Amino acid sequence: MKSGFGLFSPAPRPDYSACSGCSLCLLVCPVWRKTHDLTLTPHARAKALQHGARSTDIAASVESCTLCGACEPACPEEIDLVGMMIALRRQLPRSPALQAVHDRMDGAAARPLAQPASNRSFLPDAALNKRRETLARVAALLGSAVAADDGADIALALETGAAVPAPRLERFLAPLRAMKTIVVADGLLLRHLRGWLPRTKIAGLGATLSRLPAVQRGLRTTDLYVIEPRAYHADHARLVRHYDRLRVETGCAMNLDLQRIAIPVTARNLQQRLGLEPPDDSAQARWILHRRKIQRIVVESVEDITAFEQVCDWPVVHLADLADDGKMIAGVES
Repeated sequence: MKSGFGLFSPAPRPDYSACSGCSLCLLVCPVWRKTHDLTLTPHARAKALQHGARSTDIAASVESCTLCGACEPACPEEIDLVGMMIALRRQLPRSPALQAVHDRMDGAAARPLAQPASNRSFLPDAALNKRRETLARVAALLGSAVAADDGADIALALETGAAVPAPRLERFLAPLRAMKTIVVADGLLLRHLRGWLPRTKIAGLGATLSRLPAVQRGLRTTDLYVIEPRAYHADHARLVRHYDRLRVETGCAMNLDLQRIAIPVTARNLQQRLGLEPPDDSAQARWILHRRKIQRIVVESVEDITAFEQVCDWPVVHLADLADDGKMIAGVES
């Protein structure tokens, strides 16, 4: 079984050696915007590696990346920048925090295998799992069972670059192989599921819910619709057309820049994802809201709700809250 952690595709994508130094990735990088430190950018990492640097030599840069994926659709060389970053993190020395990630996966691998209840499954992320009412509403709208094993530990391992033990990966994938459709809230996990399960329809939560007529009817011209960037950038060429149609049909504003790249709200580095540093999303959230004439914020990711609530008084709602009283809508196309 193939279980590496680069992006999966029929043909290998270019790596850092293809970087021409055009710096277009800087225009969309939230770390560059926050720090203006060139050494913390995809451009600098590629150039350092071209000149013989090792992952440990650029560890601060490797850990600073938010894995939002915004740099990938902006890159004219189509470099696998997210895959490259995960591979670099995998080469770093294992810290106590990373060892805890491994221990968590080893423990999960020993549990009894869950049996699927239907041929459609929904994998929530860690933030959505904490909001049980929203979680139940999403599952009803999707007409999908919430997976007994949501792969939260595997998603965290992908974040850190940790290798997923083969028994843990198999326990996670075994019930999913029976699925016709899997809807995934975690955009990084979505990228890898498409490689692990190439014959299964894998869709992002935001793109799936936003296709529901019941959800679309709830969007207003005075809304700011905030796209979850990881799933969006993983399928940018196709999804940019979907969201442009949605924007035209509903009149809402979106967190897209002039290149149609989704500006992330919760742009967190590795240390923040591991809970070793407190998150600081306020500057990024304020930047997205700057000079907006809106009355409400609609988010695809539950994680963004707290970030916006800390910097503004506008109501912030999850996409699922727009639907007609949470009525079940099965068979949605995604």
